[in-house]
Amino acid sequence: MTSLAIDQVQMPSPRPTSTARLLVVDDEDTIRMVLAKFLRTRGFECATAESGEAAFETLAGSHFDLMLCDVRMPGMSGVELVPKALETDPDLGIVMLSAVNDAPTATEAMGQGVLDYLTKPIELEHLFEAVTRALHKRTLLKEQRRVERTIREEVAERTSELEQEKTHLRELTVSVVDMLVNAMEAKDVFQRGHSARVAEIAASVAEYMGLPPDVVEDVRIAGRLHDIGNIGIREDVLNKPGSLDPEEFDHIKEHVRLGVEILTPLKYIERAVVFLGDHHEHWDGCGYPHARSGEQISIGGRILAAAEAFDALNSNRAYRQSMSPEDAAEQLRLSVGSSLDPRVYEALRVVVKRRKSLVFIDPLHA
Repeated sequence: MTSLAIDQVQMPSPRPTSTARLLVVDDEDTIRMVLAKFLRTRGFECATAESGEAAFETLAGSHFDLMLCDVRMPGMSGVELVPKALETDPDLGIVMLSAVNDAPTATEAMGQGVLDYLTKPIELEHLFEAVTRALHKRTLLKEQRRVERTIREEVAERTSELEQEKTHLRELTVSVVDMLVNAMEAKDVFQRGHSARVAEIAASVAEYMGLPPDVVEDVRIAGRLHDIGNIGIREDVLNKPGSLDPEEFDHIKEHVRLGVEILTPLKYIERAVVFLGDHHEHWDGCGYPHARSGEQISIGGRILAAAEAFDALNSNRAYRQSMSPEDAAEQLRLSVGSSLDPRVYEALRVVVKRRKSLVFIDPLHA
């Protein structure tokens, strides 16, 4: 708003030129014209705007490297223009000019991204130096943002690649162990497909309970692999048609410990291994191997316990025919509060009623 100390508009001697494009914004015609004329003699390309509104419209239609802007103007002030200008072009450098040495306004402007704040009157030589500094600072900030953006993109890309590799390795490992389980189950016609069915039932229950997708998937994996420890159990015990004696029962309980030991080195299915280790724990604390109870048992372990108990009742055995899904679910009601978590049982009952899962892989269990 106030005139500059321009020595009767006498221009300083020329300096090396620059190709930077500048926008001079001031509501006073004389100041706007003098600044633009001076900056052109220094090799800058200059456009002008007589108000904040006109400047915003100009910025929306053209690219500029730096905006030299008055603070106090009718209508949109310079301080109000700053965030709008930077939203249009985040790389725009801005230098503010004010006839008043107003510290709060200067602080606000600098906080919005202004590179410098100059007080009128100002010698044109000092103005040129300020513009040069601002353009240099803008270049450094622009390069810094470019480097940061490149780093973020590279990190995101590498992270994505690592996640893909991790997922592939996880799927490959689970697939190999799954093949071992299937090979063991193939020896017993009554066990064939047991792990696959437990996995699907358990995952359906977990999904119904609103567990996060990654937890649901770990429940599914734990279901597929929960009997891998049977590889270390004597076949005469595994295939015994009658009741087990105490020594045999103690031996078969070892399959949980063995399964955990086999899978523990696979850190990328760590949570699934925890679920597997809990699948024979009981809600009332009378299960094995750690006699955990209630919420001490992982949610995946509680779901697997219910899913395995359901599949046992819903599958044919040498000594009995399978129950219907509805009858099996009703029979399990007797175990609620003892071996089964009441909330998990209720979810299982709903899943069975809705027939959301129960995917069988051979006619024997259909």
